[in-house]
Amino acid sequence: MYGVQLDQLALLLSLSDRQAAALVAGWTQRNLADSAILSPGPRWVWLTRLGLQACGLRYSPSPPALPRLAHIRAVTSVRLSLAAAPAYQLGQAHWRSERRMRARLGGRLGVREHVPDAEVHWPDAEMHGPKTTAADTIGWAGECWAIEAELTPKTVARTTSIMGELLARTGDYGCPAAEVSVPGAPPRYARAIYLCTAAAARTVERARANLGNLGPRVEIRPLPDQAYLQVRTPA
Repeated sequence: MYGVQLDQLALLLSLSDRQAAALVAGWTQRNLADSAILSPGPRWVWLTRLGLQACGLRYSPSPPALPRLAHIRAVTSVRLSLAAAPAYQLGQAHWRSERRMRARLGGRLGVREHVPDAEVHWPDAEMHGPKTTAADTIGWAGECWAIEAELTPKTVARTTSIMGELLARTGDYGCPAAEVSVPGAPPRYARAIYLCTAAAARTVERARANLGNLGPRVEIRPLPDQAYLQVRTPA
């Protein structure tokens, strides 16, 4: 992820806010992370070059972009909510972030190519071993989902276009252009999951209705309650 607020980090690590703050203080002292108040609410934390290297990551170090803070928090909240779901744990699913996909592209993203906010990969049932656990009953084993967090509505036309592009995609990001959308090949995404504010949900619903027989592959859900930045109260 590009960055995380302290309360989300505490939730991820099952720590109190005070424990999480102490942990981050240790990271910053060792130059593994930076931390600052970038928005209302808890401090933001992000990895430095040294921290990225310690994690084996080759991303370019930078603080999270200010105009994207609300969106970054929303996507992180979606990730945390999914990771806490019993089916996610039993199915051994894993999250692939937008940042990881863009890093794989290496600057080769086409002008009109859309990257979702994340992917969720569900391993095939055979990967769970003998059929003795609840993981074997998960109906979407083997699927890959596109995840989109929608805070503000785009136009219906733009949203319809993005949905159609996601559902028609067959290749991974960074694949040759000829493999991006191959007629007759299995789609990359079994479904696209849109997690929306009330303001964005109506546009997303209208866009889904424009997709015809592709519409059932789009699921619309509300964003988690913790997805929103705190609102700065007047002095």
